[in-house]
Amino acid sequence: MAQATDPGKVLDRPNGNGGEENGLARYEISFGQADTRWAEMLARNAERLLKGSYSFHWLKTDPPNFGRRAKPSSRGLTYTDINNVRPYGEVPEHVDWKSFAPRGALRDPYRAEMPIIEDYTVLDSCEVWADNVITLYEEAKARQWNATRDIPWEELKPLPDDLEKATCQLCTFLTEVEFVAGDFPAKWMYRIPQDFLEVKSFLSTQIMDEARHQEVFRKRAIAGGGLMHSAPGFEWALKAILDAPTHTMGTFLLNLLGEGLVLSIFRSGEMIAKTHVDKEIFRRCMQDEARHVSYGVMQFKYYLDNNHDREGALEQLHRFADIGERVILTAFTEPALVEPVAILLGGGLDKIDNGMEGMAHLWRMFIDEYLQRCARAGFERRERCKLPLDFPWRQG
Repeated sequence: MAQATDPGKVLDRPNGNGGEENGLARYEISFGQADTRWAEMLARNAERLLKGSYSFHWLKTDPPNFGRRAKPSSRGLTYTDINNVRPYGEVPEHVDWKSFAPRGALRDPYRAEMPIIEDYTVLDSCEVWADNVITLYEEAKARQWNATRDIPWEELKPLPDDLEKATCQLCTFLTEVEFVAGDFPAKWMYRIPQDFLEVKSFLSTQIMDEARHQEVFRKRAIAGGGLMHSAPGFEWALKAILDAPTHTMGTFLLNLLGEGLVLSIFRSGEMIAKTHVDKEIFRRCMQDEARHVSYGVMQFKYYLDNNHDREGALEQLHRFADIGERVILTAFTEPALVEPVAILLGGGLDKIDNGMEGMAHLWRMFIDEYLQRCARAGFERRERCKLPLDFPWRQG
């Protein structure tokens, strides 16, 4: 006989049975009492079936969209190819359809009976769309790789203790970064309705990319001796990304700034990575991050180009960037990041001062590339940038 559960322990659980019971009660009210449209449909359809009669309403093609066939291009049948068939490629500026019905399907006759998905809150194309999103989606599918099989783990040889610890510490930082880089698009993806399906498709590849990056850096750290130190500066920077009030603001902080800086690290793999395995990891991650940064730049540009109050939007974004840049800077002042990268650049703990000179060069590259991305998006940030243009920790 099963023992009774201690009620006190249940109450102590923040997400225990009390929360589940409340959720179930709301579900019962929604589907059982307050909204019975589904039950009316069930009764109507069941009655028809019992009579042995058929509807055949679904055979009607008015308006006559059916029969316009998409043709594959040289790459196969892409989203671009099917969007060339009207009206399937007509992405609305504003969405007023908050259900699961596909864009271009015959759905208007059923609007009154359709459920309304209140979680779909990102309703303006300027908040998510980018002119390159379909191309990036096709590229992402074509360039997926496997962190278990495609990295030559068997070739990994132990490094001197200082270099190995520095590598493991850098990989610990990157494990944290990539985890949140996947959480951010996941947080917003379910809020995007069907009419922006291409964006949802691309974001799903970004989530997969970031899961693979988190996997590969975690594996590299443990294969080299173990995960090292987390740091408060890392956590605050990542929280600033995840807590961004809009998708566009968060995309700016994640893709233009945060992942842009990480991309610069990956591009410096020849100087930072000390093994063939590490260089291969950086090379593969770099191609993924380049897609994410490209989407971020073009989504930001699309937002500004299509905003009905561009000047007001610019000022809001500058206010957001004033805070976001300073918070992101906390990660890049942490000893747990600056020092291991300097050790790797210098070639050893005893050469860390030389490595700090290399860090100064990398920092100038980081900032210059970041400001160029902002300018390309139509967001001139150079005069207002809160990040130091020169390396802020250089001695002398």
